[in-house]
Amino acid sequence: QVRERLKKQVVEMKEKFPGFRPGLAILQVGNRDDSNLYINMKLKAAAEIGISANHIKLPNTATEADVLKCIASLNGDPAVHGFIVQLPLDSDKPINTEKITNAVAPEKDVDGLSSINAGKLSRGDLGDCFIPCTPKGCMELIRQTGIQVAGKRAVVVGRSKIVGAPMHDLLLWNHATVTTCHSKTSTLAEEVGKADILVVAAGKAEMVKGEWIKPGAIVIDCGINHVPDSTKASGKRVVGDVAYSTAKEKASYITPVPGGVGPMTVAMLMQSTVESAQRFLEKFQPGKWNIQYNQLTLKVPVPSDIEISQSCIPKPIDQVAKEVGLLPDEVELYGQTKAKVHLSALKRLKNQPDGKYIVVTGITPTPLGEGKSTTTVGLVQALGAHLHQNVFACVRQPSQGPTFGIKGGAAGGGYCQVIPMEEFNLHLTGDIHAITAANNLVAAAVDARIFHELTQTDQALYNRLVPSVNGVRKFSDIQIRRLQKLGINKTDPTALTKEEVNLFVRLDIDPGTITWQRVLDTNDRFLRKITIGQSPTEKGFSRMAQFDITVSSEIMAVLALSDGLDDMKKRLGRMVVASSKRGEPVTTDDLGVTGALAVLMKDAVKPNLMQTLEGTPVFVHAGPFANIAHGNSSVLADKIALKLVGEEGFVVTEAGFGADIGMEKFFNIKCRYSGLRPHVVVLVATVRALKMHGGGPAVTAGVPLPKEYMEENLQLLAKGCSNLNKQIQNARMFGVPVVVAVNAFKTDTKAELALVVQLAKEAGAFEAVECTHWAEGGKGAVALAQAVQRASQTPSNFRFLYNVELPVIDKIRLIAQQIYGASDIELLPEAQEKVSVYTKQGFGNLPICMAKTHLSLSHDPERKGAPTGFILPIRDIRASVGAGFLYPLVGTMSTMPGLPTRPCFYDIDLDPASGEVNGLF
Repeated sequence: QVRERLKKQVVEMKEKFPGFRPGLAILQVGNRDDSNLYINMKLKAAAEIGISANHIKLPNTATEADVLKCIASLNGDPAVHGFIVQLPLDSDKPINTEKITNAVAPEKDVDGLSSINAGKLSRGDLGDCFIPCTPKGCMELIRQTGIQVAGKRAVVVGRSKIVGAPMHDLLLWNHATVTTCHSKTSTLAEEVGKADILVVAAGKAEMVKGEWIKPGAIVIDCGINHVPDSTKASGKRVVGDVAYSTAKEKASYITPVPGGVGPMTVAMLMQSTVESAQRFLEKFQPGKWNIQYNQLTLKVPVPSDIEISQSCIPKPIDQVAKEVGLLPDEVELYGQTKAKVHLSALKRLKNQPDGKYIVVTGITPTPLGEGKSTTTVGLVQALGAHLHQNVFACVRQPSQGPTFGIKGGAAGGGYCQVIPMEEFNLHLTGDIHAITAANNLVAAAVDARIFHELTQTDQALYNRLVPSVNGVRKFSDIQIRRLQKLGINKTDPTALTKEEVNLFVRLDIDPGTITWQRVLDTNDRFLRKITIGQSPTEKGFSRMAQFDITVSSEIMAVLALSDGLDDMKKRLGRMVVASSKRGEPVTTDDLGVTGALAVLMKDAVKPNLMQTLEGTPVFVHAGPFANIAHGNSSVLADKIALKLVGEEGFVVTEAGFGADIGMEKFFNIKCRYSGLRPHVVVLVATVRALKMHGGGPAVTAGVPLPKEYMEENLQLLAKGCSNLNKQIQNARMFGVPVVVAVNAFKTDTKAELALVVQLAKEAGAFEAVECTHWAEGGKGAVALAQAVQRASQTPSNFRFLYNVELPVIDKIRLIAQQIYGASDIELLPEAQEKVSVYTKQGFGNLPICMAKTHLSLSHDPERKGAPTGFILPIRDIRASVGAGFLYPLVGTMSTMPGLPTRPCFYDIDLDPASGEVNGLF
């Protein structure tokens, strides 16, 4: 009857909450036969009722710490509603059973063995605790007799924590007069004879005799004992604690052994699991986070970013992780305010539906930026803290170069920030340092290999590359891959011919083709061109080289585009560092460094979890350049976030620079590799930038704005909206609805803001909204959030701009003409040669990542608005084969910024007394 009732309840839950199932976890230590039998009974019952049951089996070598770690993981798993530890714990190591049972979260302790549940039962809080399953089953059996418990005399024989003690409490709070006896009770027969209700759980075969029992009593026998029986094949039979054959003659009701209390215990375990699931559904609506938001205290005028950041007390990051549904063993804490998230979370959530995918981009900006990061944070604060939607922001990690150089921080601004901003803007969890180390290991390997090949014979190189260890030579896995690439299908190092040895040991790198540079995460103009190999120990081998900034390293782009550790390792191995003198590409795998790179990057591949000022979650992961790379945060962060928010939630990510650069690459490169499809484009525009595009004076960092930007000028603004119009067209070209966010500044007039909104709608935007989030936090972006919600409900007919199978020149031309407005392209001789080389080397089918100025739709940063009819010059083309794109160079640009006359670091300081960072902005 109980099982049938539970079946119906589970069906009702599933109908009301599609995709939901009550979850039971059974943790076993060791491999006892009796435990295996009991667990199989429980698993069978769960399957029959419709409960999702998971059996976790630890070996008998498991330590107490191993068991506690497993319990912590199950406590944090929202899919587990009931959780039991199968006793006894069969381990070779000493384990405190009390400590283990008390480690189970009380709200999941369906065995009712924790001290908290036992305490609530003893206090009479029956509606707010879990009752141990055997006493609960006994009570159900007693109720089934139809006899009223209230006022009856009850005797419990046994005082164990599992049966006797809780049975006493349960009968007492059901208003029976209860006596507890045990094996040491001197008047046991006399006490038993008084019982209207007798429950025996002493663990002693047939201890209670039939003649002791009061006529008409209800007898519940919880004992399981083995006694010798020569008639049985096993030589023994199972009996209870009551002498059944004589007791049944006097009792009105009696449970047999086996087959009485045992099945009811299992049924009650199922009932408690279903009850726990029902409590979960009452407290947590499936798919909705139970999240605590921070209340902002807005000030006028708005204080500095660092003041705002430090005035807010962030939630402990493990709390944020729990709120969004991450399990304890999926989170690696880096202090109180940041954590790494293991990729196992993505594996666990793989069957979950994705949420809505939103990309924030902008019009062609001024050198000051138009607030994409601020809008990204403001939008998620509005969706989360004000509209109570599940929402994640996914943003890039900033380079320390600009932080100490000219730009300052990149955590957003005003009341829309990722916090703590000093943690966000500085080392974070060390990902950029890992990339620096990995990149420079490759650079060192390239020059060292050239040096050794120049100074050693084939045999000497071979002896060092494949050394004899204890008289045995063996190829490493990476060397086997190189042999296979060369068409040499041999695994015995002694079997290679001289010609094969020569092919194997000589990469024969052409120094003039080396494209791999050293990197540093600091702006340093004097490293833009250097000479290496000046020491006498390098025997005259020197060459011109350079340092780039770390975030321009191909390894950063690889990190951002990888969808797992295995994919990252493969991409790292495919990176091309140079060509051989025969014109063949030389990869990091050829250098033998792939495994070492993967080891250096194994932690960097995990996304970093932080939070906004209003307590919404943020993934900060990867920060590739937006010119020579694709300028977007990681695929992995997006994928995990989309699973965590659920089908009705939102993931908001940001694309670097304007829509013609970051958004185009987001669609054609990132979405192509990730397989993800965006629902809405949020296009950020400012009156200031649009006036510049209308012919306003130059906007320069560190210089006061000219009066044209401080006074109303509708004519200038309307003319500049040509850029807004073009960027809206660019977004719609990919089949995605566009919502324009007009980021309002205090110098903007109502008429100017209204004009931008009007012209944006006329240009084809789904909606255009004035936003004041910088000064008001999420509250100032609520209208934007509501517009994004509406837009996400409309069909998104996403499509790529080009087919990667097209010739390289055709793909470049399509981007230039369709996105930039060029009439055609012109390839300079070096670029023409690279098209031929990369096509011959098999890289012609890679997507295109245009490297051009972000200050104009054209190649000329001085051409504002929406220029047309120009010829786009392509001076060179380079390959990031591991990341997976070719990047044409349009005009000149530096991959190592320099420091300005007055760098930001003049304002940055540390208070030794408090340890607080001051001056970061």
